[in-house]
Amino acid sequence: MKAEIIAVGTELLLGQVVNTNATFLSEELASLGIEVYYHSVVGDNPKRLEELVTLAENRSDLIVFCGGLGPTEDDLTKQIVAQHVGQELVRDEAGYEQMLTFFKNGQRFMTENNLRQTLVFKDGTALPNATGLAIGIFYRTATAAYLLLPGPPSELKPMFIQQARPILQTEFSSEEQLISRVLRFYGIGESALVTELADLIDSQKNPTVAPYAKPNEVTLRLTVKTTDESAGQAKLDELEQQIQARVGEYFYGYGEHTSLAEVVVDMLKEKKKTVTAAESLTAGLFQATLGDISGVSRVFSGGYVTYAKETKSKMLGINEDLLTAYGTVSKECAEAMALAAQAKEKADYALSFTGVAGPDELENQRPGTVWIALATNEGVKSKCYHFSRDRAYIRHSAVMAGLDLLRKELLR
Repeated sequence: MKAEIIAVGTELLLGQVVNTNATFLSEELASLGIEVYYHSVVGDNPKRLEELVTLAENRSDLIVFCGGLGPTEDDLTKQIVAQHVGQELVRDEAGYEQMLTFFKNGQRFMTENNLRQTLVFKDGTALPNATGLAIGIFYRTATAAYLLLPGPPSELKPMFIQQARPILQTEFSSEEQLISRVLRFYGIGESALVTELADLIDSQKNPTVAPYAKPNEVTLRLTVKTTDESAGQAKLDELEQQIQARVGEYFYGYGEHTSLAEVVVDMLKEKKKTVTAAESLTAGLFQATLGDISGVSRVFSGGYVTYAKETKSKMLGINEDLLTAYGTVSKECAEAMALAAQAKEKADYALSFTGVAGPDELENQRPGTVWIALATNEGVKSKCYHFSRDRAYIRHSAVMAGLDLLRKELLR
């Protein structure tokens, strides 16, 4: 079973919108045993869309369209595909009533072009939209199937899960399924990780191993094709054991969307420990990263942003003689910041960040020089890092390094 995903929208080609739908759909289809062979993006151009549909029909069994179902003149997906397969467009009455109610409740005037969103193929299956107005469509011929979904992820995802997925499970039932497991690593680059696992990658058949580099971390996607889920999971377990034996020291968690910060916060919650921070070059980025995580208030009550030398002394009470003698980019400053923050907040752990984000040198230290200290109830320890690239990347690198220091401490 071969599938193809076609994203429609000039805004995608211009880079104004990131095509996250393709990632979501590929994962969902794989879980159904439907393999995605092609991803395509086409602008709001009738001729080019028609050409792409013709090409897709010759190489794919299922064609999934994202976008182009809206009310404006450039939303042409429904019209082009309907014409291509010889289907008449008719009004979906349930969608029409939903639209009337929407505009009535919002006390808004409904323009005529909104009715385009309620049109469906006469012989197709209408897919209700729980979070929007554009109705989706599933239609199948003797040679191919067509799935038309809205472009906004907030509409596409629930429509696929609630409406399209059950249809695909029925229409394309398969004994085989693809099971994936994502392993996340920090502290090792993609090239080094691939080198450590070269023989496993070179000899892969089923399961497969796919590395992917992300900012300051690397993920490995393990995928197995199987007719028995428990047998498939056993194969993934065996492969993971081989991987963990070689690079397990860099492993921190599972999942496509799991972050190092989430893992650390979960560990703090589990151990009923608290953390605070004192930040200089990161200017609150570490604390903002924690703040993005739901429920973090259970382990983090607040911290300090002490960017300037004077603020370090004023807010944290660091002795000015220490700052004069050693400078702000120093082990002594980092450790004093961490200890002061821990004492003030009465936290179990305190991290401090001080250094040079660039682009200019500071205190004769080159950009990327960063000291991070971790204060615990047993004392304080610190480490000097030398990051590279631009200012934003250096700051992000510092936050990731601090999180990993805390993670390793929590593992003790």
